[in-house]
Amino acid sequence: MTEQLMVRQETQIAAPPATVFAFLTDPEKIISWMGTEAKTEMRPGGIYLLKGVSNRRVARGAFREVVPVHRLVYSFGWDDDEEVPPGSSLIEIDLIDRDGGTLLRMTHSGLPNAAECAGHAKGWAHYLGRLGMAAAGRNPGADPGVGKGDT
Repeated sequence: MTEQLMVRQETQIAAPPATVFAFLTDPEKIISWMGTEAKTEMRPGGIYLLKGVSNRRVARGAFREVVPVHRLVYSFGWDDDEEVPPGSSLIEIDLIDRDGGTLLRMTHSGLPNAAECAGHAKGWAHYLGRLGMAAAGRNPGADPGVGKGDT
Protein backbone atom coordinates (compact mmCIF):
# COMPACT_ATOMS: atom_id res chain seq x y z
CA MET A 1 0.00 0.00 0.00
CA THR A 2 1.44 3.39 -1.05
CA GLU A 3 0.88 6.32 1.27
CA GLN A 4 -0.28 9.37 -0.67
CA LEU A 5 2.02 12.33 -0.19
CA MET A 6 0.07 15.44 0.77
CA VAL A 7 -0.11 18.39 3.10
CA ARG A 8 -3.30 19.09 5.06
CA GLN A 9 -3.80 22.22 7.13
CA GLU A 10 -6.69 24.01 8.78
CA THR A 11 -6.85 27.49 10.20
CA GLN A 12 -9.59 29.63 11.68
CA ILE A 13 -9.65 33.15 10.22
CA ALA A 14 -11.44 36.07 11.87
CA ALA A 15 -13.18 37.18 8.67
CA PRO A 16 -16.22 36.00 6.68
CA PRO A 17 -15.75 33.49 3.83
CA ALA A 18 -16.33 36.17 1.16
CA THR A 19 -13.43 38.21 2.54
CA VAL A 20 -11.11 35.20 2.75
CA PHE A 21 -12.10 34.15 -0.78
CA ALA A 22 -11.19 37.63 -2.05
CA PHE A 23 -7.74 37.35 -0.42
CA LEU A 24 -7.25 34.03 -2.24
CA THR A 25 -8.39 35.22 -5.66
CA ASP A 26 -7.94 38.99 -6.12
CA PRO A 27 -4.37 39.65 -7.32
CA GLU A 28 -4.05 42.90 -5.34
CA LYS A 29 -5.19 41.18 -2.15
CA ILE A 30 -3.04 38.08 -2.75
CA ILE A 31 0.17 40.10 -2.81
CA SER A 32 -0.68 41.63 0.57
CA TRP A 33 0.18 38.26 2.15
CA MET A 34 2.13 36.24 -0.46
CA GLY A 35 4.31 37.05 -3.44
CA THR A 36 5.04 40.26 -5.28
CA GLU A 37 2.89 39.84 -8.39
CA ALA A 38 -0.21 37.73 -9.07
CA LYS A 39 -2.51 36.93 -11.97
CA THR A 40 -5.72 34.91 -11.70
CA GLU A 41 -8.42 33.98 -14.20
CA MET A 42 -11.28 32.78 -12.04
CA ARG A 43 -12.73 30.01 -14.20
CA PRO A 44 -11.92 26.36 -14.85
CA GLY A 45 -8.83 26.35 -17.06
CA GLY A 46 -7.95 29.92 -16.04
CA ILE A 47 -4.42 30.79 -15.02
CA TYR A 48 -3.02 30.90 -11.50
CA LEU A 49 0.32 32.74 -11.49
CA LEU A 50 2.21 34.03 -8.49
CA LYS A 51 5.65 35.62 -8.67
CA GLY A 52 8.04 36.44 -5.85
CA VAL A 53 7.17 33.64 -3.45
CA SER A 54 9.91 32.35 -1.13
CA ASN A 55 13.31 32.51 -2.77
CA ARG A 56 11.71 34.69 -5.48
CA ARG A 57 10.13 31.68 -7.14
CA VAL A 58 7.26 31.64 -9.64
CA ALA A 59 4.25 29.42 -8.89
CA ARG A 60 2.05 28.44 -11.83
CA GLY A 61 -1.06 26.36 -12.38
CA ALA A 62 -4.65 26.42 -13.60
CA PHE A 63 -7.98 26.59 -11.82
CA ARG A 64 -10.04 23.42 -11.99
CA GLU A 65 -12.96 24.39 -9.76
CA VAL A 66 -14.15 27.83 -8.62
CA VAL A 67 -17.15 28.02 -6.29
CA PRO A 68 -17.26 31.65 -5.14
CA VAL A 69 -16.75 32.15 -1.41
CA HIS A 70 -16.71 28.37 -0.75
CA ARG A 71 -14.12 26.38 -2.72
CA LEU A 72 -11.05 26.67 -4.94
CA VAL A 73 -9.20 23.85 -6.68
CA TYR A 74 -6.14 24.52 -8.82
CA SER A 75 -3.09 22.76 -10.15
CA PHE A 76 0.20 24.04 -8.83
CA GLY A 77 3.94 23.88 -9.34
CA TRP A 78 7.11 25.93 -9.64
CA ASP A 79 8.78 27.23 -12.78
CA ASP A 80 12.22 25.65 -13.34
CA ASP A 81 11.62 22.92 -10.73
CA GLU A 82 12.00 19.30 -11.81
CA GLU A 83 10.41 17.82 -8.67
CA VAL A 84 7.28 20.00 -8.56
CA PRO A 85 6.90 21.52 -12.04
CA PRO A 86 3.93 23.75 -12.95
CA GLY A 87 0.62 21.92 -12.77
CA SER A 88 2.07 18.77 -11.18
CA SER A 89 0.31 19.01 -7.81
CA LEU A 90 -3.20 19.95 -6.71
CA ILE A 91 -4.40 22.45 -4.12
CA GLU A 92 -7.94 22.23 -2.74
CA ILE A 93 -9.23 24.95 -0.42
CA ASP A 94 -12.60 24.88 1.30
CA LEU A 95 -13.97 27.87 3.22
CA ILE A 96 -16.50 27.03 5.92
CA ASP A 97 -18.52 29.69 7.77
CA ARG A 98 -17.80 28.90 11.43
CA ASP A 99 -17.78 30.71 14.77
CA GLY A 100 -18.23 34.17 13.30
CA GLY A 101 -15.32 33.68 10.90
CA THR A 102 -14.01 31.17 8.40
CA LEU A 103 -12.51 27.74 8.84
CA LEU A 104 -10.07 27.28 5.96
CA ARG A 105 -9.28 23.65 5.07
CA MET A 106 -6.45 23.15 2.61
CA THR A 107 -5.12 19.98 1.02
CA HIS A 108 -2.05 20.03 -1.24
CA SER A 109 -1.71 16.64 -2.94
CA GLY A 110 0.46 15.14 -5.66
CA LEU A 111 3.78 16.08 -4.08
CA PRO A 112 6.58 13.70 -5.12
CA ASN A 113 8.30 12.89 -1.81
CA ALA A 114 8.43 13.45 1.94
CA ALA A 115 10.99 16.25 1.65
CA GLU A 116 8.73 18.23 -0.68
CA CYS A 117 5.77 17.60 1.65
CA ALA A 118 7.77 18.91 4.62
CA GLY A 119 8.93 21.99 2.70
CA HIS A 120 5.45 22.79 1.42
CA ALA A 121 3.92 22.18 4.88
CA LYS A 122 6.33 24.76 6.31
CA GLY A 123 5.51 27.19 3.50
CA TRP A 124 1.76 26.73 3.89
CA ALA A 125 1.92 27.24 7.67
CA HIS A 126 3.82 30.49 7.09
CA TYR A 127 1.54 31.80 4.36
CA LEU A 128 -1.79 30.73 5.91
CA GLY A 129 -0.75 32.66 9.03
CA ARG A 130 -0.10 35.73 6.87
CA LEU A 131 -3.42 35.20 5.04
CA GLY A 132 -5.27 35.08 8.38
CA MET A 133 -3.74 38.38 9.43
CA ALA A 134 -4.44 40.11 6.09
CA ALA A 135 -8.03 38.86 5.81
CA ALA A 136 -8.73 40.01 9.39
CA GLY A 137 -7.61 43.53 8.44
CA ARG A 138 -4.13 43.41 9.98
CA ASN A 139 -0.94 44.11 8.05
CA PRO A 140 1.26 40.98 8.01
CA GLY A 141 4.24 43.21 7.11
CA ALA A 142 7.03 42.42 4.70
CA ASP A 143 7.36 38.71 3.97
CA PRO A 144 10.54 37.44 5.63
CA GLY A 145 10.47 34.41 3.30
CA VAL A 146 11.01 36.45 0.13
CA GLY A 147 14.57 36.09 -1.01
CA LYS A 148 15.39 33.19 1.28
CA GLY A 149 15.79 29.52 0.37
CA ASP A 150 12.56 28.28 1.96
CA THR A 151 10.00 26.41 -0.10
